Amino acid sequence: MSSFNHRLEEFYDDGVSFIMMHGILKRKGRRKDNSKDSPTPPVPEEARQYLEDSCVRERVTDADFYKLVALPPSVDYNEWLATHSISFFNHVNLMYGVISEYCTSESCPSMTGPGNVQFLWYDDKGKKYKNTAPQYVDYLTTYVQKQISDETSYPTKFGQPFPNSLEATTKKCHRLLFHVLAHMYHAHYSDCVTLGIHGHLNSLFTHFMVFNIKFDLMEDKETEVLQDLLEALVKQLPDPNQNDDKETSEVTRS
Repeated sequence: MSSFNHRLEEFYDDGVSFIMMHGILKRKGRRKDNSKDSPTPPVPEEARQYLEDSCVRERVTDADFYKLVALPPSVDYNEWLATHSISFFNHVNLMYGVISEYCTSESCPSMTGPGNVQFLWYDDKGKKYKNTAPQYVDYLTTYVQKQISDETSYPTKFGQPFPNSLEATTKKCHRLLFHVLAHMYHAHYSDCVTLGIHGHLNSLFTHFMVFNIKFDLMEDKETEVLQDLLEALVKQLPDPNQNDDKETSEVTRS
């Protein structure tokens, strides 16, 4: 576990520094020109710049995500699941934070993804609401943070058992995190390119999705809006058939 965390955090930590510095410098550079401070409108659906070959090739690591997500023999599945969920939340939250000034109620009046699909928020009683993108992200951030901070859901003390509901809770959290990534690709990809963080976004999305598919945490219908991107990105990875774990070859779906 410690070896994995070291390798994973090594390139992500480099990414954090890069993202934060670029976000700060770009924002400082725009302050003198108020016309450039206005939020960038969502990218037209026809564009899908993120599918261009030059964009697909952008990444910050050549790490073999198939091997990174594989459960080590000596590690408990629940611990593996919880560790990754917390890490994914932190990095998705960081990525969105960099472009959040562009994601406003005016520029993003609804939480949308590719194909102009709308993500609706469901409260505890199952009632659904249409929210602006920043409102939706705020709700889901609060929800996920509450889950991973709850010792009964994600215990951190040695010897404390994981609840039977951990996998179900993780599935919901990951579905919500996917919505953030889908919105970023759909509405703010050009902002990511401008800030030079699109390679980080690709690496995070690839890692996130390879993990979800490996452990069957999301249904096909929940991720189909970015299936074309996923297929393009995994083609850049090492051939999974050369790994010991043949199951990873199922990452691209029919």
